[in-house]
Amino acid sequence: MAQAHEQSPTAATSCYGSAHSYFKPDGDETYPAGSGLLTTTSNCSDINLKPNTDRYVAVCWDTGGPVAPCQDHYTLAYAGQWNVIATDVYDGTRFFFTFRSTAQSSGSWAG
Repeated sequence: MAQAHEQSPTAATSCYGSAHSYFKPDGDETYPAGSGLLTTTSNCSDINLKPNTDRYVAVCWDTGGPVAPCQDHYTLAYAGQWNVIATDVYDGTRFFFTFRSTAQSSGSWAG
């Protein structure tokens, strides 16, 4: 089971209050698809996902090279709740999500 990251109520409100919606269409394994990237902000110290259905997901990092390194494991993100996917991430880090399934997925992310 994914471990929740302890945050003060004010920090959690600031982080999740700046969340973004996502929609990954059926057939894709990544969000955003193609060469799109997401960027962390100072609002959160972690990368969080709140999917509408349970999903296994990992984070891949943009290093500027032809292949993006990814976490070596998938985290089960539970539907309807915030799940920490990557911890202690620097502000301005560029990344994308990779899902274990090509099934459609939607929800919110914060980072």
